[in-house]
Amino acid sequence: MTEQKEKQRIVVKKKSQIASIWHRFKKNRLALFGVAVFVSMLLVAVFADFIVDYEKDALMQNMAQRFQRPSGEHWFGTDNFGRDLFARIIFGARISLFVGVITISLSLFVGSVIGASAGYYGGRVDNIMMRIMDVFLAIPQMIMAISIVAALGTGMMNILIALSIAQIPRFARIVRSSILTVKCQDFIEAARACGTSDTRIIAKHILPNAIGPIVVQATLSVASTILIIAALSFVGLGIQPPTPEWGSMMADAKSQMRYHEYLIIIPGIFIALTVMSLNVIGDGLRDALDPRLKN
Repeated sequence: MTEQKEKQRIVVKKKSQIASIWHRFKKNRLALFGVAVFVSMLLVAVFADFIVDYEKDALMQNMAQRFQRPSGEHWFGTDNFGRDLFARIIFGARISLFVGVITISLSLFVGSVIGASAGYYGGRVDNIMMRIMDVFLAIPQMIMAISIVAALGTGMMNILIALSIAQIPRFARIVRSSILTVKCQDFIEAARACGTSDTRIIAKHILPNAIGPIVVQATLSVASTILIIAALSFVGLGIQPPTPEWGSMMADAKSQMRYHEYLIIIPGIFIALTVMSLNVIGDGLRDALDPRLKN
């Protein structure tokens, strides 16, 4: 009976913590606006097949309708091959968001394993792992991504690998620093005294109590990854035509920018909106998860 009450007390405490975080987060109007923008783009990307036809509107060329400016028939106009720009934008959102989220998920998982091991065990394990991460951190993300894509070749899978490798060192560093602030707490010593395994201590006791900075960094990293994806496609190393992707759409529109400026402005607006929404969400989460702001 006592154990059941203790479990109920833990559940209530967790719910109250989540409610407290949400209460602080919703005070940030700009962060709520960012959530609305990002969720809207996410829903449009998920249900893109129900909005427009991919083959007919986003891929099929129609030279008779090329360079039509935004109108009721084509909301964002058409490109130099007569393809509907609105259809290509929403399917491009699917690719950018998918690659961004999957990349950060992979790098977060690997970086968490490396950072948690280094921070928890310390000593030689910490020195070896962190020196390797320092080598990767010395190379700018964009340069590393370009180098890996140039070596492996273009394609969705190679881009995922390149961007994941480029993000791993930052997550490893953040997870390590978060764990160093938690691992010496009394409840960790109590778990060790009870014979709890190191893996369980890290997964059940340390990481949940160090999750704040990790969540904020993950949110901001999705934004930077979307920018890198667009930049790689813009220079010809990312998603290859005719697959719609915001960066490659801007690259295709360079030669028509003087007379058909909407071809480059509209994809640029969607890149800016997505990155801005993720950045303000990250700022809002940082403020909501900061324990110094609880009172």
